[in-house]
Amino acid sequence: MGEQGHSGTRAAQIVGITYRQLDYWARTDLVRPSLVDASGSGSRRRYSYRDLLELRMIKNLLDAGIRLETVREVFSNVRDYVGSDITSANLVINGNSVVLCNGEELIDVVRRGQGVLNVLPLANVKSEIDEAMAVVDLSTPNGSTVAAASGA
Repeated sequence: MGEQGHSGTRAAQIVGITYRQLDYWARTDLVRPSLVDASGSGSRRRYSYRDLLELRMIKNLLDAGIRLETVREVFSNVRDYVGSDITSANLVINGNSVVLCNGEELIDVVRRGQGVLNVLPLANVKSEIDEAMAVVDLSTPNGSTVAAASGA
């Protein structure tokens, strides 16, 4: 399955789109088959597993109400930010706004990275507090009375 890839018909079925959509997206360079591209009349495209992931991402964006023109922009920017593993990040969709959550960053992929925000991982906050509490408890003769006296 991996090296041989998937025909256009099978790729469309797997992704849940029409063959006509698949053909249009290939002809307009949205997603071209990475294993074998069309090379004239009668030639058969071969799509890789990664191609299927990309195609499904596009379908999901369209199903969420994002216009095809915006999907093209989003998809191009997502590729720039996450490289080849598009499943390593999450997209947050709010109306026509699409934000990429990649690790500890939120990136507006419609506006090409403008409005980048930092994500505060709560797991880190917990471990920082736990570590700080341990340090305070060790550095004071009676850590519990310091906390009680401060009203905590």
